Amino acid sequence: MSVMAEYKTRPEQVGNILVKVQEDLVNLKERLHVQAERHGNLDLSALEAAIHKTELGLQEHTEQISHQVNNRVNTLRVAGPGPGATGSQTWDILPERTKGHAQTLQSDTKGMSRRPVATNHMMAMVKQQAPPARARGSQIQGLTPGEKHKDRWSMRVMQNPQNEQTREVLDDHYSIQLPLIVDKKNQKPSSAKVHTGSTIDHLAVLPKSHRVDASLVPPQISENQARQGILSLIQRGLIPPAAELTLDPAPVGHKQVALHDPTNKERDKQNVIAEGPYHFAGVRFDETAPEERYAFMAAEAVSGSPPVEKKPRNLAHRRIPQKLEPVQTKTFEMKFQPLPPPTTPASGDFKSNNFRFPIQHGKVRELSPEFMAYKQNYCLCWGSIVTMLKHLEKLLTNYAVPIAFVNGDRLADLAMEFELDSQRPSVDDLLSVLVNKDDVIAIVKRPGQRYMGPFGKEQAATKIQSTFRRYVTRKWYLEHRRLKWASGVIAITWVMNVKMSQVRKQLKYTRQANMETFRTRSKKFAANWNRIKNSRRVVIHVPSLGYAQHIRESIGDFGIRQNTQFARLCDLRDPNVDVIYVSPVPINDETLQYYAKLVGLKTAVDSSDVAKQSTDIQERYKIIVPEAVKSFPTHRMCLATHLKYSPRALRRIKAIIKGKDAYIVPGMTHLDDIDVAAILGVPILSGEPDVMSLYSSHSGSKRIFASANISTPPSEYDVYSIGQVYESLAQLVTENLDVRTWLFKLDDEFDGRGIAFCHVTDHLRCHVWVVKESQRYGDKWNKKWAQEPAFLKIQHEIPEILQQYAEPCNKSIYPLWELFLEAFLSKGGVIEACPPSESVTALKVDMLIEPSGKISILTAGDQIHAESPFACWGVSTPQSSVEPDDLNKACVKVAEACKARGVIGHFTIDFVTFIDPKTDEQVLWAVDLSLSYSDTAAMNQLIHFVTNAKWDGRSHELTIDPPRQERTGRRRRKAESQTQSDLNTNLNRYAVLSTRLLNSNLAVIHYSVFFQMCRAHGIGYDIKEKQGTMFTLIDSFNRENLGMVTIGDNLQGALSTFARNLSVLHQEFSTTNMQGNTNFLAAIEDIEAILGTTLTNEEEEIAETEN
Repeated sequence: MSVMAEYKTRPEQVGNILVKVQEDLVNLKERLHVQAERHGNLDLSALEAAIHKTELGLQEHTEQISHQVNNRVNTLRVAGPGPGATGSQTWDILPERTKGHAQTLQSDTKGMSRRPVATNHMMAMVKQQAPPARARGSQIQGLTPGEKHKDRWSMRVMQNPQNEQTREVLDDHYSIQLPLIVDKKNQKPSSAKVHTGSTIDHLAVLPKSHRVDASLVPPQISENQARQGILSLIQRGLIPPAAELTLDPAPVGHKQVALHDPTNKERDKQNVIAEGPYHFAGVRFDETAPEERYAFMAAEAVSGSPPVEKKPRNLAHRRIPQKLEPVQTKTFEMKFQPLPPPTTPASGDFKSNNFRFPIQHGKVRELSPEFMAYKQNYCLCWGSIVTMLKHLEKLLTNYAVPIAFVNGDRLADLAMEFELDSQRPSVDDLLSVLVNKDDVIAIVKRPGQRYMGPFGKEQAATKIQSTFRRYVTRKWYLEHRRLKWASGVIAITWVMNVKMSQVRKQLKYTRQANMETFRTRSKKFAANWNRIKNSRRVVIHVPSLGYAQHIRESIGDFGIRQNTQFARLCDLRDPNVDVIYVSPVPINDETLQYYAKLVGLKTAVDSSDVAKQSTDIQERYKIIVPEAVKSFPTHRMCLATHLKYSPRALRRIKAIIKGKDAYIVPGMTHLDDIDVAAILGVPILSGEPDVMSLYSSHSGSKRIFASANISTPPSEYDVYSIGQVYESLAQLVTENLDVRTWLFKLDDEFDGRGIAFCHVTDHLRCHVWVVKESQRYGDKWNKKWAQEPAFLKIQHEIPEILQQYAEPCNKSIYPLWELFLEAFLSKGGVIEACPPSESVTALKVDMLIEPSGKISILTAGDQIHAESPFACWGVSTPQSSVEPDDLNKACVKVAEACKARGVIGHFTIDFVTFIDPKTDEQVLWAVDLSLSYSDTAAMNQLIHFVTNAKWDGRSHELTIDPPRQERTGRRRRKAESQTQSDLNTNLNRYAVLSTRLLNSNLAVIHYSVFFQMCRAHGIGYDIKEKQGTMFTLIDSFNRENLGMVTIGDNLQGALSTFARNLSVLHQEFSTTNMQGNTNFLAAIEDIEAILGTTLTNEEEEIAETEN
């Protein structure tokens, strides 16, 4: 009670009084221990308990008093009821008679954390500014009634914080400025117009001219711009980033640092406390360390005298015990700075104590001096530390850690970190506060250590049960998920299967409906053909190659390959025909301009006058590019498929053919051609796609040739197994011992792509014996029994020969025999004999079966082979290798066989002719059949367009009309008629053509430059003489592919002109450093060989004529 009374009257000495009381209690306790040791038995348990209880009570009251002192609230004086009111109220502790009101006010302010509270320094300042209480009271007694009323009114205003004049009264009387708080609820909306957008001007930036030209003088920087700062000027470009800036004055000043003597270390600095109430949150009441206190007690117990103070060995690490004196205050004139709140944990110098205490067997020794000192030091934040300590004890108990040493400062920091966090600290966080962390981690990570603590067996059993339940549950879940996934896959597969089946049925129904419509239109088309071909009509050319997908994928530049028939535009030579050409590739303006000039030559060709060129014919043709060509650039679709998925192109074609007779002339017929015809509502000049595809294969053509009863090479078709390959080849070799080379042809390939060869007899070890056997049997060699021994021996050697010596022709597609054989067995093929002669000529005949059934031969020519002996590179027309009658008979027989199987439209027959070495007679074999519109037929249209020549299918001659003669006088008529007869003695025309010219160096030359080069070298066409060179532009963008035809009055001249053109162009395009990819040289060599053969034949004919 005395302590509390002294606290009320003299609060600045509370700390000293409490310290003295604690020292007295400690001395009393130590003296009692000494007496007990001297006088013997002495029951000190009750006394020690009382002293301990008193010490704990004092410590608790000390904490409460320091908390009250640090958190007390200073209030203004309360206005008295009248003139008798005294002015003794100050900013200090309230007097006894206002104790109740002060306590009430203090309790109210605990929940008002947001209100501004005057701090100790502010209180001191107000005390200095306010006049003494007595003087102020005497002034109030001498005031007039009006002034007294005004003073009471001011006090009432200050007591009402809601009054609007409170701020003014406090500012006038006490120089206290309260914050201005605007009541947003009662605030009326402004009637002014609201301006939206930016309300400030944009900052200036470096002009564009200065950013482009760095040599210009930088613009001047105004004072307002300079106020924005150097960084802003650099970011806006007003100051170059690389500029060297010098600030005057410099923002950083240099000053010499004073170095102190390292031996003078003063750790204890004098505490400076500002004037006003004191804060005891950072004051330590027990200045003597527990270790030093126990040392003094031991010394006193031994000597029986009070302990003697000893100086520490190192002043830098230990403090010198000093007698406690009242804390002296010292006032400094300095700027006001608020002190930290009383709840702030001890930091700074207090952490240098480095509190450490042990936790043994998961429990803290709470009565140990180390722990008590730690608890006393962190008393203000002890709640969070206790919570964190409980977690640490639980962890160490669960893992049966025998002993762990805790770093108290780290524990306090960790407790502050997780004080407001709802999550529990992790094991790593808890272990981080231990001094022997490594040892504890080694124990914790020991297998099974988790179950060595109390209730370890129960925890282990729980863990085992939970793990097993988890295993069973997860196993069930995985099985359930697998079954669920499987059921989903089955359901989706079933739904997709149902939908696909529905789509297939719908497509099948649509195909059947379109096929029925196609057959109906074909019948009407055949019935009206004679009328249609003699009347105005529209021909829709769709040069589509409807081969199988895997074949289209293997063709490089598939769109360019389909565009080689651009000469179909020359159907315009018939005045009743309008042409719609569907292009498989985009066409540029340069190509369109060239073909516009080409078709404009029709009038000049008819009149033999270059000046008479007409542009009216340009209105009779349209070139349409389907939009799907750009939508599917890499899908290798045929042109019919692109057109099917191009609605705009179809609508345009419909608009052009509306009300006119029209039909489609396809390339290789595809099922999508039937769909396009159904959409357009027009017939197709072709048979059914399945029929055309079947008899275009090598095995199908063999059936056609067999039914036509024409000569074919010894062969076996429809071969699908390896045993059949060996057996068929052995049988063919046995029956044809004079055949050296045998060919293997894939059924679905074309143009010599799927061909392999093998020189069987050169590697057959039993060949000599078999020849002797055939000579021994003579005419009976054709009997099976005679050939049986030879057949068995040959069949035994065939597999080894094919494995070692068979070789594909086109190694870019089939590089190895094994790959070719795999394709051969999967798709089927033909084994065929190669002509047993060194001089073999291949022929190509284009024919047409009209819908009415009429058969006509469009053109016939000799093939030119450049890249492969089995692929046609070009043609010389008309043919001059076989008698026309023999060739016509064979062609008509094949056409009749095709017509009997429902084939109509254009088709091509390939023949080979050679001299039989046994009989010295010419042999003609039919080797291939292609039921499609060929490049030769398209180029033949160009030849007829620029020459107006007439084709004689019986004699295989191409002749032009004699030039028109102008009327002259009688005297000159005879001489001029003689001259004209001399000039027009040769009206025959020969042509050499090719659509496969390839030179990669053409890509660097535009077509305009290309034609200028041709003119410079005399490459051109003479309209008057109907001779010269014409080109077809196939590739509008890469310009690597080209078509060319040369026309002359004899075959040698046309071949020579073609070879010369190739040689000149190759020299112009290619250099020693720029060869590129070209087939010009190979074509020149083959043409020169043909020229040599032609000259030899002419010499023989002349010799026979002379004889």
